[in-house]
Amino acid sequence: MDPESRHSRTKKATTLVELPCACANLRRTARLVTQLYEQALRNAGITAPQFTLLQTLKLAPAISQRQLAEFLGIDSTTLTRTLALLRKRGWLSAEPGTDRRALRLALTKTGEKEYERALPYWQSAQKRLRQALGEPNWNRLVDAVVHAAEAIH
Repeated sequence: MDPESRHSRTKKATTLVELPCACANLRRTARLVTQLYEQALRNAGITAPQFTLLQTLKLAPAISQRQLAEFLGIDSTTLTRTLALLRKRGWLSAEPGTDRRALRLALTKTGEKEYERALPYWQSAQKRLRQALGEPNWNRLVDAVVHAAEAIH
């Protein structure tokens, strides 16, 4: 069955049309999911990209900026801008690694506290999305997006 003849899918009162382009569907979904997390994290005074960096640095301390960019699929300009804001807030440290050309990034004590403070808001958004999708769809979604990223990386 071709994409044009597929039935529209509904979400609440809004009808979302299945677009014939994977990029368009993924970007729309990413924007809507981001809005969900941004709304929850706004209560903590942090954005979704900032939280993602705090979370990643919590999970992968002493990662280089290049590795972080590759890990998250972020262009260096956007990453540099967001990292600068985290440094300015005192949430991030950057120390020379064994190769002095590459800085190793890590959370400061303040950054770790900020991460822990924002974590319940993130967990709330995570739970809301997981419940909306249901466990089987949640697992399929996570598997599909990770597989897609691996396939094109």
